[in-house]
Amino acid sequence: MSSAAENGDAAPGKQNEEKTYKKTASSAIKGAIQLGIGYTVGNLTSKPERDVLMQDFYVVESVFLPSEGSNLTPAHHYPDFRFKTYAPLAFRYFRELFGIKPDDYLYSICSEPLIELSNPGASGSLFFVTSDDEFIIKTVQHKEAEFLQKLLPGYYMNLNQNPRTLLPKFYGLYCMQSGGINIRIVVMNNVLPRVMRMHFTYDLKGSTYKRRASRKEREKSNPTFKDLDFLQDMHEGLYFDTETYNALMKTLQRDCRVLESFKIMDYSLLLGVHVLDHSLKEEEPSQNVPDARRPGVQKVLYSTAMESIQGPGKPGDGLVTENPDTMGGIPAKSHKGEKLLLFMGIIDILQSYRLMKKLEHSWKALVYDGDTVSVHRPSFYADRFLKFMNSRVFKKIQALGSRHRPDLVPSTPSLFEAASLATTISSSSLYVGEHCPHDRTTLYSNSKGLPSSSTFTVEEGTIYLTAEPNTLEMQDDNTSVLDVYL
Repeated sequence: MSSAAENGDAAPGKQNEEKTYKKTASSAIKGAIQLGIGYTVGNLTSKPERDVLMQDFYVVESVFLPSEGSNLTPAHHYPDFRFKTYAPLAFRYFRELFGIKPDDYLYSICSEPLIELSNPGASGSLFFVTSDDEFIIKTVQHKEAEFLQKLLPGYYMNLNQNPRTLLPKFYGLYCMQSGGINIRIVVMNNVLPRVMRMHFTYDLKGSTYKRRASRKEREKSNPTFKDLDFLQDMHEGLYFDTETYNALMKTLQRDCRVLESFKIMDYSLLLGVHVLDHSLKEEEPSQNVPDARRPGVQKVLYSTAMESIQGPGKPGDGLVTENPDTMGGIPAKSHKGEKLLLFMGIIDILQSYRLMKKLEHSWKALVYDGDTVSVHRPSFYADRFLKFMNSRVFKKIQALGSRHRPDLVPSTPSLFEAASLATTISSSSLYVGEHCPHDRTTLYSNSKGLPSSSTFTVEEGTIYLTAEPNTLEMQDDNTSVLDVYL
């Protein structure tokens, strides 16, 4: 399941080459989506509020919309079709949980034409985004829709316990029937807002088997790269402050345990990287910014990356509310010190480890290293996914001295040569209790061994240490931390 492919481009302006899905023009699909959702959500407002019952997850409502119209439905210029709504009361509860009012939901989906996105994957699905950038609508296969139906009770329970999650937010499941063809669609949150340019986009699974973007993908204006591309482009990883890193890893661990319990595998972390330093040097294309968003537009709870890991009221949330230009991105830094905003979400969660997936893994394991292929049993997949994220992708910036003894941090770079603000020193030159050439400065190490190379950076009066830890050392957060006493 993908949430915005994820920052894909709007479909190229070849108006005469309209895309088709199951022999149905995309314009007819978009029209049916807006007519069907407009009717079903409007009809739902007449039903009283009540608790969600178990049988609500299995209800399917259906309405026929002829092109000439009826007493209940408007006329339209598309072929006659039937529109089915799955678990309408349950999904109404999900939308309420995320703070989406019925009027806002209808306004976002039905007021303006849906925008078609180019598909970055190989699934063949169509992706649409609402004009206000709030929702992604994706066509799904029969097995995926069926699996989501079975997932709903557990999904409901998990959202009640952990509303702060990077899992997809499902807002509706529908089916359009016309001419003997069933087209199933799901409405989700938009992970990568189009108003924020993504300088890099990655689809990460934690596997290495054929995990490199194809030549065709690389030729796109906004390609989606994969694991091997990330290891090549950003081999040092992405750095967070301690609090943000801990919140992110806790959320990922909890989400992976939930997916494992549902026997789900083959999911990805969709990661969008916006380089703030680049955006200052270049003019952002104005056509990417939605025009005339209505005043008081809804703020979907937990839909931004920052809210998904910390939630409202947390320290990091001030960045989201006080500076709307961040669009809820998570602040981070590259190994070069570039300031970044990260947007992310777990996608493609509607793949269960069924018989066909087990057979696929078995034959691939005969030819390749079984541990490197993406298809794997859910428990192994979750462990490998988490290990890749906390050792290769996301890392922690260690602040030295400033947190507990800010009054002792020197105002001038007397600790290092004045000509350099960043100095790489070898761990072999650091000894416990041994004084440096500077008279009043002593470096102590709280571990017996340090990484072979540790980079100290002086920035705004604070000394930072960034290190490339060993995978084995990741179990101990303190292996690469130094305390500075002056």
